[in-house]
Amino acid sequence: MAQTIEKSPGSAENSRRNALAGLLASGRPLVMGILNVTPDSFSDGGRFFEPDKAIAHARAMAGQGADIIDIGAESTRPYGGAVPVSADDEKARLLAVLPAVTTLGVPVSIDTIKAPIAAWALDNGAAIVNDVWGLQRDPGMAPLVAKRGVPVIIMHNRESADGTIDIVGDVIAFFSRSLEIAAQAGIARDHIVLDPGIGFGKTPEQSITCIARLPEFKRFGLPLLVGASRKRFISTVTPSSPDERIGGSISAHVIAAEKGAAIIRAHDVAETVQALRVAAAIEAAR
Repeated sequence: MAQTIEKSPGSAENSRRNALAGLLASGRPLVMGILNVTPDSFSDGGRFFEPDKAIAHARAMAGQGADIIDIGAESTRPYGGAVPVSADDEKARLLAVLPAVTTLGVPVSIDTIKAPIAAWALDNGAAIVNDVWGLQRDPGMAPLVAKRGVPVIIMHNRESADGTIDIVGDVIAFFSRSLEIAAQAGIARDHIVLDPGIGFGKTPEQSITCIARLPEFKRFGLPLLVGASRKRFISTVTPSSPDERIGGSISAHVIAAEKGAAIIRAHDVAETVQALRVAAAIEAAR
């Protein structure tokens, strides 16, 4: 696949970038709807693999109040077992879905660890890069983001969980390395969102700790994203399968928003939007 990272942002790309900046300036938690165009995602693998179903689901999430739609075509299953996908296969999965979703009037983020895929997605209407390895896996990702001038979500990750480490300290150290990479590449600091990566390279207890101690990640002065949707830690508190974890997901997300999360990444958009609005109304009444 040809590299396209030298392309400079055009007016349409700048417009999409500015749209996200405007959303973040609203002061309310944004809801990012998840669209997995994969057969093996941990929570809804295969449900939206067919292009027509994927586009219909994206349209439904936009109608339910999603502020952003996050599209991924390679499973990054947080508990292992994901099958690596070639860049060509990843692009083929996106080809019939992403361009159509970008016409729905909601900013689209591309969930990928491959710079060529991110570049192709940006060429086809995506506005945000969501890198679950925080610019530390593909050396071409940071230069791409810098050249295009688009927002990037930097997520903490580890190859495996280690219950003996200070997970908050590990996340902070990871973010510091990623921000160095971003600065060296020339990524504007106000284009960066940080995600502690709930469930990724963490024990369930460490995922809970990251949410409980979310304010400690504010030290970087950047917006925070939390994606606790249907994650396994919920089942350690109350045994459940992924599709039975809506209540736990909402609980975690409302608490995360109260602790300062600027973006909530969720499978269940309608329920999440409602929960956040009710929580905001109650808080406002104080």
